[in-house]
Amino acid sequence: MKSGRPEGEGEGSTGSTQGPGVDERRLFARALADAIADHDASTLPARLCQACVDLLDITGASVSLSGGPGTGAVWWSSDPVAAQLAEAQYSLGDGPCQSAVRLVAPVLAGDLTRGTDARRWPVFAQRAVELDVRAVFSFPLGSDAVAIGTLDLYRRDPGPLSERDMAFAFPAGDAITFALIKIQSAAARGEPVGGSQDPARAPGDDGQGMASWLDAAETGHEEVHYATGMVMVQLRVDPQHALARLRAYAFAQGRTVTDVARDVIARKLTFDE
Repeated sequence: MKSGRPEGEGEGSTGSTQGPGVDERRLFARALADAIADHDASTLPARLCQACVDLLDITGASVSLSGGPGTGAVWWSSDPVAAQLAEAQYSLGDGPCQSAVRLVAPVLAGDLTRGTDARRWPVFAQRAVELDVRAVFSFPLGSDAVAIGTLDLYRRDPGPLSERDMAFAFPAGDAITFALIKIQSAAARGEPVGGSQDPARAPGDDGQGMASWLDAAETGHEEVHYATGMVMVQLRVDPQHALARLRAYAFAQGRTVTDVARDVIARKLTFDE
């Protein structure tokens, strides 16, 4: 995971100068080891994400894969609010998560109620506050050059992510990245990965469910691209305006941009009326 200088937005987003002590590092290392040990690979990202929720000063978390601007798939979320935050950013094509993917660097929004953070993502910030969320911290998953997704942490109270929590988030993100790559490689080879998004079905999953999920981000990107072209023709506008209309409609309806794109492709929805 990219571990360069974070993009700190807003007042107080830089975190404290107090890093983790030796005992805390050992505690977190044990927690990561416990999350990894004696479990199938398919549930590893979820367990690592849950470890972040349990150990860090945050309210919830999610892991998502990116399929390109404005598209993606949520792998796991600790609660409905975490899932809604991720989906809102994909629908809007904006927010800390989207910025982290684009910059391939952590993006820290310590206060979405005012200041730089609220001005940088005004619509997303409003949606976050409606969900009783005041701070969002997004860490890219992948290499120094390419982000394949994000580890997103949120908190109901405003304030920076401490240096201690930053130090823990980086190795957790690295472990999640490694797990995602292993699962994707296994699915590409058609090998069983031992799980699915539904824990109740994990023991009998043959790997096809996981492979389908891993295709979701790419498929969603293609659908949005195709629907954007259709809206361009309907409204006689450029691609940027067409995509903006898709996103605006999705946000107003409380849906994802991929869902709206599918309706456009199926001709259930047109923008020329």
